[in-house]
Amino acid sequence: MTLQKRHTIIFDMDGVLFDTERLSIPCWEAAGLAYGISGMGELSRACIGTTAVRTKEILTGSFDHPIPYDEIRAEKSRLMHESFVRNGMPVKPGVFELMDWLKENGFAIGLATSTRRAAVEEELAMCGLDRYFDVVVCGDELKRSKPAPDIFIKCGGELQAVSEETWVIEDSYNGIRAAHAAGMKPVMVPDLLAPDEEMRSLAVQICGDLFEVRSYLERQF
Repeated sequence: MTLQKRHTIIFDMDGVLFDTERLSIPCWEAAGLAYGISGMGELSRACIGTTAVRTKEILTGSFDHPIPYDEIRAEKSRLMHESFVRNGMPVKPGVFELMDWLKENGFAIGLATSTRRAAVEEELAMCGLDRYFDVVVCGDELKRSKPAPDIFIKCGGELQAVSEETWVIEDSYNGIRAAHAAGMKPVMVPDLLAPDEEMRSLAVQICGDLFEVRSYLERQF
């Protein structure tokens, strides 16, 4: 099947393309314990889908005393990078199959991630995913974090997309909220957070994995 017109799809990164959210939680916990603070792993769940700035606000606001947040975050980043170098990027099943199909069928492909650009570029290059994206927008380039729609609006604008004809592949509640607020078509692929009634009402489809995303998209044409 070859599509007759150019369609647009935008991906989140962590939890959708990479199985990094699952790794992030124990790394936050280990980093916190290195500075004598427990519970950072569980607290970090509330930060899924948000920017570094918002993550700092959430985590520092969870304590009634100052914590060495910047040092803890640096240690968490070191632990994750160490894992990537040792084990490779934890790419989700079906990523390359879906990306190849999208390219073959003429989709414009964007990435809208809350992660900072320097980390995004390094991680995409490590596994060869960088070649698939026409536009990449990162969290350190906007003032407002998801669930605000800004990142999807910016990415869609750079792709010259029609919002109501643009699919967004997300795993987080905040990401689904942001895509819906942008007037796009959110598709939830749950990672650590199971879909609740709100997510079922906002998403146009809930898929178990990226293979199901391809099957869903094939049925749209």
